[in-house]
Amino acid sequence: MLLEVKGLETAYGMSQVLFGIALSVSAGEAITLLGRNGMGKTTTIRSIMGLTRARAGTITFRGQRIERESTDRIARMGIALVPEGRQIFPNLSVRENLVMSERAGIDGRRAWTFDRVMATFPRLAERLSHGGQQLSGGEQQMLSIGRALMTNSRLLILDEATEGLAPLIVAEIWRVIGEIRATGLATLVVDRNYRTVMANSDRLVVLEKGRVVLAGRSDELQQRPAELGRYLGV
Repeated sequence: MLLEVKGLETAYGMSQVLFGIALSVSAGEAITLLGRNGMGKTTTIRSIMGLTRARAGTITFRGQRIERESTDRIARMGIALVPEGRQIFPNLSVRENLVMSERAGIDGRRAWTFDRVMATFPRLAERLSHGGQQLSGGEQQMLSIGRALMTNSRLLILDEATEGLAPLIVAEIWRVIGEIRATGLATLVVDRNYRTVMANSDRLVVLEKGRVVLAGRSDELQQRPAELGRYLGV
């Protein structure tokens, strides 16, 4: 198992948000974390990355406990995050944003090189000298994904990768996620539109009020639209 989360509880001060979250990601697997706004998706991601400290439970990555590790240590162990809001460096060029994150994976591999990212995102290749603030929202999202890929991690986490983007750009982002999935890189994607993610994930995990209320294979849950609609409000 690449990533395994058991009994995860997280709180902000006195307000508890997660109540015993359990999920797992195997090598090469694509998992989608679903739920309406405020149900704990981003807090789950923040807890995995060490950005918000878990109150209880265990988080294991490649056989090592990481729930007490620092965020930079977790990243170096092989987890890359494409955060909500993109968080690129606006005063750096596209090239600089990418090159600054380039490194070999924990096993020394460099599967994702600058040239490969350019081939995956031809739109970025046309804007290498542009500053981050000059890019459209969709281009910034592509840059954020490309930057994460340049770290050659074992697990790529994407938090609301398509939020607020135009339909054509959303389709492009999902095309890229599909290509990433085809390379065998494990992905954990946070999204709200289960109809879109069904075709791009192996398993779904649905949260409601900080608890896992539904989980299973995408093709099996696709046969339960009423249940998905009840939890996701779609």
